[in-house]
Amino acid sequence: MEMTTLPLKSAPPGLPGPVQWLPGLALAALLAVAALHTAPAVRHLGLSAMSLAIVLGMVVGNTLYPRLQPWMDAGIAQAKGRVLRLAIVLYGLRLTLQDVGSVGMTGVLIDAVVVGATFTLAVGLGTRWLGMDRDAAMLIGAGSSICGAAAVLATEPVVRGRPEQVAVAVATVVVFGTLAMFLYPVLFHLNSAWGLIAGGEHAFGIYIGSTVHEVAQVVVAGDAISPQAADAAVITKMVRVMLLAPFLVILSAWLAREPQAGRMPRTGAPHAGRRIAIPWFAFGFIAVVLLNSLVTFPPALKSSATALDDFLLAMAMGALGLTTHVGAIRRAGLKPLLLALLLFAWLVLGGALLNAGAQRWLG
Repeated sequence: MEMTTLPLKSAPPGLPGPVQWLPGLALAALLAVAALHTAPAVRHLGLSAMSLAIVLGMVVGNTLYPRLQPWMDAGIAQAKGRVLRLAIVLYGLRLTLQDVGSVGMTGVLIDAVVVGATFTLAVGLGTRWLGMDRDAAMLIGAGSSICGAAAVLATEPVVRGRPEQVAVAVATVVVFGTLAMFLYPVLFHLNSAWGLIAGGEHAFGIYIGSTVHEVAQVVVAGDAISPQAADAAVITKMVRVMLLAPFLVILSAWLAREPQAGRMPRTGAPHAGRRIAIPWFAFGFIAVVLLNSLVTFPPALKSSATALDDFLLAMAMGALGLTTHVGAIRRAGLKPLLLALLLFAWLVLGGALLNAGAQRWLG
């Protein structure tokens, strides 16, 4: 089954077929270029190009974009759809099965427990205690548990959340992931005195990689400690990213089985359940990881493909920002921020206990 998308406004006359995508894609590409050009200057803050792209998109989206929207909608929808899914597939070039072996079974198990527990906690706390919309809680949970903004974007086609929910989820990743970059080096020195997580810098790097939100934030936090900690942190984080594909498949199957009483699909007709929305791009992601594990690509080719992937991800984030209105985020209130704060506390404290136990029991 193909995943549904929001209905588009009619394209202006004179733009037949795919040609109508060009204006919106061009605008998303312009935002991506601006974000990628600015990202190195703010790398020390742990802000990725994706985070910058959504901010730039929101600025344009809440000022100039409404006047251009009829000409841009079709292309922006493509940027949030096909472009995003292609970017997730290419993201697999950053991972190999050998990465899994370098952190051992301990790192893999820690990652799996962190992902499952954090997402379950997000849905439970968000819906039952805070009374949030479940889609919003799921998006925040995906961003906190797996790989930040990229996970939020990849989860949206399965959850079918609204643009403002996606934007709020990404914002929580930026806020608490940035806080983590400054907190974890302090925690490392405290851990050196207390000895909670055994195994030195390598083990603490696994702790960072298994609990910090964004890849860029993991890099900054690890570098602040040592190269050894940074290497372990990045590899552990990339293994966590690898869990994105099975996570999407399981989530889609779970949503398909669960009754959706009282909810309305995007078509406007009531239903008792929803059919499975197979995230085919997740299988493409796995295939690229396997290919990258078996084939040694020329460094120049791999570097170019990774740069293209960064550009496509930034395009998708810029398109998301364009369709996100500040008023809608304001109406979301403090509940999403509170949920993200609780998840951050769990990742720091619960993640530390989980890493300490795993290092002692499994080595």
